[in-house]
Amino acid sequence: MIEHRDHSFKPYIPASQIQNRVAELGEQLGRDYADQNPILLGVLNGAFMFTADLMRAITTPTEVAFVRYASYEGTASTGKVRQLLGLPDNLAGRHVIVVEDIVDSGLTMEKILSQLAELNPASVAVATCLLKPDALQVALDLKYVGFEIPNDFVIGYGLDFDEFGRHLPDIYRLAED
Repeated sequence: MIEHRDHSFKPYIPASQIQNRVAELGEQLGRDYADQNPILLGVLNGAFMFTADLMRAITTPTEVAFVRYASYEGTASTGKVRQLLGLPDNLAGRHVIVVEDIVDSGLTMEKILSQLAELNPASVAVATCLLKPDALQVALDLKYVGFEIPNDFVIGYGLDFDEFGRHLPDIYRLAED
């Protein structure tokens, strides 16, 4: 159990399980994108660890770029998506894999995918470490999902609570009172 700002978090997904799943996703992406030189588009700040681990696990040459969006305050989504760091301009004709730490409402991903479509990539896929199917508010095609989880608040492995917890190798969930 760890504590932060009067909140308790209990272990949920251990680092070994995360790394095993990342390796599986990397192998799948390597097969699916063999000889296509895809570009991983990591969504900062949360997906930086997942993006790095995934890139190392992919067996085909891969490039990386980052975008930054924000939609959370504290432990809840605001429902409003703000772009803080934009998309690269050179995505026309490229195979783009958007790498996200967690998809819950889907609003951030919907905005990213809409903006990407305007840049004429050859293809776009999404790889997310975590998916909260019960929280989705929009329909999304998510081909590469690490783990489906309930609508719990989680930290660790890049995910944070007001910047706390990103450094943790395991994923923790908010303990119920």
